[in-house]
Amino acid sequence: MSFLKTGSIYLISNIVNKAIPFMLLPILTRYLSQAEYGQIAMFQLLITALSALAGFGVVGASARKFYDQDITPDDLKDFNGACFQILFISTIIISPFTLFFYKELSDLLAIPAQWVFASLAIASLGFIIQIRLSQWQVRGQAKQYGMLQIASSLINVVFSLLLVITLNLGPAGRVDAQLITVLIMSLLTLYYLKLDNLVNFFTFKPMYIKEALNFGVPLIPHIIGIFLLSSVDRYIINSKLGLESAAIYMVSYQLSSALAIVFDAISKAYTPWLFTLLKKDVKEEKLRVVKGTYLYMAFLVVLAILSFVIGPPVVVFVAGEKYAQASSIIGYLCMGQIFGGMHLMVSTYVFFSKKTQYLSLVTIISGVINVVIMLLLVEYNGLVGVAQAFAIAQFLRFLSTWMLAAKVQPMPWFTYKVMVN
Repeated sequence: MSFLKTGSIYLISNIVNKAIPFMLLPILTRYLSQAEYGQIAMFQLLITALSALAGFGVVGASARKFYDQDITPDDLKDFNGACFQILFISTIIISPFTLFFYKELSDLLAIPAQWVFASLAIASLGFIIQIRLSQWQVRGQAKQYGMLQIASSLINVVFSLLLVITLNLGPAGRVDAQLITVLIMSLLTLYYLKLDNLVNFFTFKPMYIKEALNFGVPLIPHIIGIFLLSSVDRYIINSKLGLESAAIYMVSYQLSSALAIVFDAISKAYTPWLFTLLKKDVKEEKLRVVKGTYLYMAFLVVLAILSFVIGPPVVVFVAGEKYAQASSIIGYLCMGQIFGGMHLMVSTYVFFSKKTQYLSLVTIISGVINVVIMLLLVEYNGLVGVAQAFAIAQFLRFLSTWMLAAKVQPMPWFTYKVMVN
């Protein structure tokens, strides 16, 4: 399947996948109070944090193994089995921490205690779903990838509407809907993994466990850095400005994430294609890739400027007048998402080189910078300051990753032929 065709399928499936729950936004913002919507934002924050630890980041190792030289189907089955064993071990390690500190986490995030346990289940079971999706992605099976994503979103929305509105369970209904969805989808993905003979659960290959951990563990700081970049803002807003402000920020952030949907779809199609090209190591093809990347970045710069004009009326139209304050931050959040899209285009080279420990360093430093700037600007500019900090940190992360990519995987970024043609 061609890059454009695969990319189109990923784009359409991503748009449909995100558009389905996106339709919940105007319903939830009108049906739930701002404080209740803020609780949901805090719950999502905890899921993101625990997902960084579930499986120790070895989903990427499972995908990267597919491109190794002289790899056999049996080798891949054993390697995927090792990844599942790592998930089991990580869950055993995380569970006591959750059990001992669930009350503190509940108080810290202002959410019910039982939601803490639900977040751990969602994070761990989500790993299984990501393994299945990654195996379809590396094989160019975009249709199957998209169908699973869309099915998951449909189930999520149906149960959300049923539990939140019909049964009037409020924010707890939204949490239960996510838990039910991940339970159903994880069982379904386990079935498909066995059906396609892609995993051997009962193998024990220490060398594969070590290899997967060598790839994944250095990425944990990277994932934590992403958490500091894209999620910890809700905690800071909640602690400094209150749950209502966290809800306003979350609405604007979700709307800006429409851009991330497109960038993610492009990345999912682009990564396998680029890995294959880098494996061939043909100079002329590399020149074409770099030129295309520059054109893409130029387009994104224009898009960032337009977001300050288009974004504000969209916020009010979708979320309603009580979230009008979100229109003041949508431009900065869109700019941050756009720099995130640029980051995806260059981080792929680092993953191909397998030197993920350096990417982790870049991301964790960017995340810390984000938190520091955010703590300073929130005192002066409130929600706007938080959004500005996000945009600045994403820009620094993109530039740093680009410099790293140029070092670990040489490409003709500054070749005269690329610059003038």
